[in-house]
Amino acid sequence: MPDISTKPYLLRAIYEWCTDSGYTPYLAVKVDAATTVPMEYVKKGEIILNISYGATSGLKMDNDAITFRARFNGVSRELYIPVQNVLAIYANENGQGMAFDVSTTAAELAPPAPAPVPETASAPAAASAPGLSAVPGKTSGATASEVSHLPDDNNEPPKKGGRPTLTRIK
Repeated sequence: MPDISTKPYLLRAIYEWCTDSGYTPYLAVKVDAATTVPMEYVKKGEIILNISYGATSGLKMDNDAITFRARFNGVSRELYIPVQNVLAIYANENGQGMAFDVSTTAAELAPPAPAPVPETASAPAAASAPGLSAVPGKTSGATASEVSHLPDDNNEPPKKGGRPTLTRIK
């Protein structure tokens, strides 16, 4: 029997701690082909998402993936985040939470596609599996309650001081 990962249990526990403490839970996610998020908010291959009760609808944190609907620029979007791709979960107000090492993403773990089977009278063509893709959308006019991270044109790290941030120490 394969080992069961503790990561989804820890994510649910930190989420519950944040909400019980009155904090806003944020999720840092490494974006790849297996992740469905609004690509216009992805920066350096990552996205920060507000997953509080007020910012999401239908939040489901399973052992394999986190799914929910959220509004971006007034448009409701379905998001799909493999647990494998979660970099961190933390309280926005104080930065307390937990960071995870994401050395292999869900897209890298996906099994290779099977070789096509030739169609014969006794063997019909194999149906292809549905794939996930990025959700297109607009980038202007989003409010702070709708998204947790707005895109910008500069790629500089945030300035020191102000609000606390989560820092991964290896």
